[in-house]
Amino acid sequence: QVQLVESGGGVVQAGGSLRLYCAASERSFTPLAMAWLRQAPGKEIESVAAISWMGSNTYFADSVKGRFTISRDNDKKMVVMQLNSAKPEDSRIYYCATSQTTIDASESSRAYHYWGQGIQVAVSS
Repeated sequence: QVQLVESGGGVVQAGGSLRLYCAASERSFTPLAMAWLRQAPGKEIESVAAISWMGSNTYFADSVKGRFTISRDNDKKMVVMQLNSAKPEDSRIYYCATSQTTIDASESSRAYHYWGQGIQVAVSS
């Protein structure tokens, strides 16, 4: 059973930075495309950032473009997202996800088969 373990969430002041980490626990599993998605209470889940298998392609939602970065370490089966210039509207539960079929950075939540439990990010104004 593939598990994605997220860490690094918490509270950050507006304008500050935070880093989210996600690692796949299963040694035999090779995560292909990886992504971060987020959800506010009562709202639909939205894609935030994604990165292709080899890290050569990325996707960012318009709302975070220029502020967030995404990177991965395939040896550690890990993806990291850096939140910079945090805004109160970035306050969401963030989910890490990975695909077992999609190589490219996909903005579609349907591309991802394994999801983490979610981690809270709160941006104080």
